[in-house]
Amino acid sequence: MTTLLGYRSLVQEAAALRAGADDPVAAVHRSCDRIDAVDPRVQAFVPEAGRRTRLLEAARAAAGAREAAGRPALYGVPVGIKDIVHAEGLPTRAGSALPPEVLGGRQATVVDRLCAAGALIAGKTVTAEFAVTAPGPTRNPHHLAHTPGGSSSGSAAAVAAGMVPLAIGTQTVGSMIRPAAYCGVVGFKPTYGRIPVDGVIPNAASFDTLGCYVTDVAGIALAASVLVDGWRTQQPAGPSPRPVLGVPVGPYLERAGDEALVAFTAQRELLRAAGYAVQEVPVMDDFEQIVAQLFTMNRYEVARAHADWFARFGDVYRPQTTAAIRQGHTIGDTDYAAARQRRKAFRARLATDRAAAGIDLWIAPSATGPAPADLTTTGSSIMCLPWSNAGLPAVTLPAGHAANGLPLGLQLVGNFGADEELLTAAAGIEDVLNAAPNARAGSRTS
Repeated sequence: MTTLLGYRSLVQEAAALRAGADDPVAAVHRSCDRIDAVDPRVQAFVPEAGRRTRLLEAARAAAGAREAAGRPALYGVPVGIKDIVHAEGLPTRAGSALPPEVLGGRQATVVDRLCAAGALIAGKTVTAEFAVTAPGPTRNPHHLAHTPGGSSSGSAAAVAAGMVPLAIGTQTVGSMIRPAAYCGVVGFKPTYGRIPVDGVIPNAASFDTLGCYVTDVAGIALAASVLVDGWRTQQPAGPSPRPVLGVPVGPYLERAGDEALVAFTAQRELLRAAGYAVQEVPVMDDFEQIVAQLFTMNRYEVARAHADWFARFGDVYRPQTTAAIRQGHTIGDTDYAAARQRRKAFRARLATDRAAAGIDLWIAPSATGPAPADLTTTGSSIMCLPWSNAGLPAVTLPAGHAANGLPLGLQLVGNFGADEELLTAAAGIEDVLNAAPNARAGSRTS
């Protein structure tokens, strides 16, 4: 069983550092020791010569500049950053063979916010090429022959393998939620637009959303309070009513595999037994058209985002990325505009369906099943697709294991802009899941 950085969660790690019970130099040594021990097999981080020296210099500077009373929320915490996010002093390669100087840009606002909160940037984490579908070298820490998911593969695996207590990723369709489920950690994709994406290489701008990985919901809430625009800290005012949970039955849910559906049924019964109202709501009977609409927009946008780079360096793009871009070249402005209108109608219809059913959260499998034993794929994003299409906030919680021992996840989806309420509800559901017999287990690197 692999545990996180001295047996502490993000909240515990940050609290010890802020209180002075620990110091940033020790945190850096723990993180770098773990990277040195595990990452040659997991390959979650982009290789960096002199990582420890760079981080120790930053840690000593942080330690010398802060008195205990003025230590910010993430003081001294090492954080992994997906390698499509610009960070000063670290080249951005985006999992590609393009020259890093071509891809460079101003440091992203999300990194500015991490640094202002006292975090130390542990390094760049591996991404699928340009956050599309061509996988990087990262392996699943639970079993090295299985994919960690994508495109935020390195960020999810780095947290799962205990290298850092917090990592940043992005989701266009399923690139936060699926890797978190595959790697057995908590992943959070906020409402579209609530974390600024400037300084991030785009995939499809109408969907791209920054998010984070940790090991529990409390850690997500801490990170969100630093990263998310207008975050409203939830003050408990006594017991709150349990949210009504909606199960989106129909063609969407049928896309999950048998093992995921069996586990999801057990999760629903567990929540019912704990006092949650769980309702089946027929939705998305036109799911195939929803999928087509999203990919019309996605491929159109990725082709435009890469117009200059692909014209100059198309011969070094990987086949999966090349195929996505070339598909985008076949989509005209009229079809794209029509797809945008269809998405607008879908979002309105989904909100109406939720309100009519009287539910507070949607629940669904986080992925079609456990991580495939295939390092040439990042797995299917289909279980995340409608929620990303609607721009809704989502969180995935570790929720037991498949027959082969790999993690499974339960996806919770909130209302647009109601990220705070989603995490409050997720904390209660996390308690129920963690109390189950087949609840949590740490990752292994075998």
